[in-house]
Amino acid sequence: MALNRIVLYYVFVPLPDPEAVRLWQRALCEKLGLTGRILISKDGINGTVGGELNAVKQYVKTTREYPAFRTMDVKWSEGSAADFPRLSVKVRDEIVSFGAPGELKVDENGVVGGGTHLQPEELHALVDAKRQTGQEVVFFDGRNAFEARIGRFKDAVVPEVETTHDFIRELDSGKYDGLKDKPVVTYCTGGIRCEVLSALMVNRGFQEVYQLDGGIVRYGETFGDSGLWEGSLYVFDRRMHLEFTPEARTLGRCERCEAPTSKFENCSNPSCRKLTLYCADCAADPEPVRCPDGCAA
Repeated sequence: MALNRIVLYYVFVPLPDPEAVRLWQRALCEKLGLTGRILISKDGINGTVGGELNAVKQYVKTTREYPAFRTMDVKWSEGSAADFPRLSVKVRDEIVSFGAPGELKVDENGVVGGGTHLQPEELHALVDAKRQTGQEVVFFDGRNAFEARIGRFKDAVVPEVETTHDFIRELDSGKYDGLKDKPVVTYCTGGIRCEVLSALMVNRGFQEVYQLDGGIVRYGETFGDSGLWEGSLYVFDRRMHLEFTPEARTLGRCERCEAPTSKFENCSNPSCRKLTLYCADCAADPEPVRCPDGCAA
């Protein structure tokens, strides 16, 4: 039986002709039989694709042969082309949609003016060093709030945002001004949202901003469930979530019966489809799966 894998990757770099890159990437994925989602802008590329292992390896090798993408950050995980409904390759104003394309500055070395990158081991060293001086590192979740319901760093600040676009409003609201003189570590799934978020925070006066290089995925590869991460990781494909080890805690609770669960279900109202946590038993119940707002008939 053929082995399959999924890769999550991005690189911030100026691209003079995003449309040409789009055409090349679509043709390459179609040739290799890969599915997934790829976004391209003048500031770089961001994608998740899956398929047969050797095909994915060839995709990564070929993509990295393009000089602008030679430093592309790639994370591997279990999965296949079947975890995506189709192949989507699009050009957008932003490769991660904060709604601030004019604020982000990118050069050949990546995002300009962002937070200090930390490898997983460096993150632990920072936490230990700050504690010795009487300071606590603040973990700042750079994902949508619902993602943190099934997994997050211990004692993390989780902004109440439904989409990435909401972060600018949150940062400008003043509710996090008390963190501006504290050491803040931003984190997200694979690292890309924090590339932008940390720069936005620096621009707004946060004095000591870090970002977890490679995101939760890279941290989980390094420490599994024996470090500062707790729970499951939400992923934007048919897998819905993944665990780093069998020892992962289940943080989520079923909306109906409070049983532990990491599985999201769409609201049964076709005009809503909001993701809500349900255990397997309640999801299989004949009663419609309702979102917390009770909008399902």
